[in-house]
Amino acid sequence: MIVDDIAGLRRVLMDSRVIAVVGLSANWNRPSYFAAKYMLEHGYTVIPVNPGQSEILGQKCYPRLEEIPGKVDIVDCFRKSEDIPPLVDEAIAIGARALWLQLGVINPEAAQRAVAAGLDVVMDRCVKIEHARLFGGLHWAGVNTGIVSARRMPPPPLT
Repeated sequence: MIVDDIAGLRRVLMDSRVIAVVGLSANWNRPSYFAAKYMLEHGYTVIPVNPGQSEILGQKCYPRLEEIPGKVDIVDCFRKSEDIPPLVDEAIAIGARALWLQLGVINPEAAQRAVAAGLDVVMDRCVKIEHARLFGGLHWAGVNTGIVSARRMPPPPLT
């Protein structure tokens, strides 16, 4: 099913522990790296999928989904929308339970193929943002830290 509601997003994230991140960059300032690091730090197993790397974030990297030896719950795609159809085939082949297309990644035809094969599909959403929003982790990136607040603070002492 296409998942686009709070209950569905919460279910996908709660029922899943292993995330294969397709297109995970080894560059620390890329969104894929930031999202994967966050998910690792929140108890998920993250499996990098990038043919150009052997290891990212201390995790063994695989060139393709089909080369991952264990079970994968979510295939999280940091790829262009037009690159998604073959990833759907791989996600189906490995028995993934969900296909997660990151912000800006939209491919309705590929999503429908995944749904027809029984996968949950999340499209045009960030796994890190949704996890933080639904499970209280927004403070992790400096948002909601209490440093910026609408609360009236006492004036600084006069010197």
